[in-house]
Amino acid sequence: MPEQQKIHIRNKKASFEYEFLEKYVAGIQLAGTEIKSIREGKANLVDAYCFFRNRELWMQGMHIAEYCLGTCNNHDPARERKLLLTRRELNKLERKSQDKGLTIIAIQMFLNERGYAKVEIAVARGKKMYDKRQNIKQRDAKRELDRLKKR
Repeated sequence: MPEQQKIHIRNKKASFEYEFLEKYVAGIQLAGTEIKSIREGKANLVDAYCFFRNRELWMQGMHIAEYCLGTCNNHDPARERKLLLTRRELNKLERKSQDKGLTIIAIQMFLNERGYAKVEIAVARGKKMYDKRQNIKQRDAKRELDRLKKR
């Protein structure tokens, strides 16, 4: 069996814009051409967020490009996709999402060892401008220390 390539699609903007409180790994309900497109690395999580409808968790804003070899059976690139979690996790997330200032966002998407697409989601709180500046200062200081250590 050929070795699978590692697919990790990250939402880099999320760590700058949000403070993560809790993380979960969820499965995604996908169409056939969607998983083929993900295996080619053609997905984008930049504007992805999650919401509840009928006690089920759905993800909006994730863009999966149409599969190049898909014919009339191709999928809609920006459709809502259902996330698969246990009932206990769903209940906990639903309570947390109702708190003021908290939202559920997608951090990264990957393929597990069995080839299934998984999404790492987080309950997050938006950062203030001064928090973002503080992160930039810390990152610059760390970079400077690493540079001095290498000498």
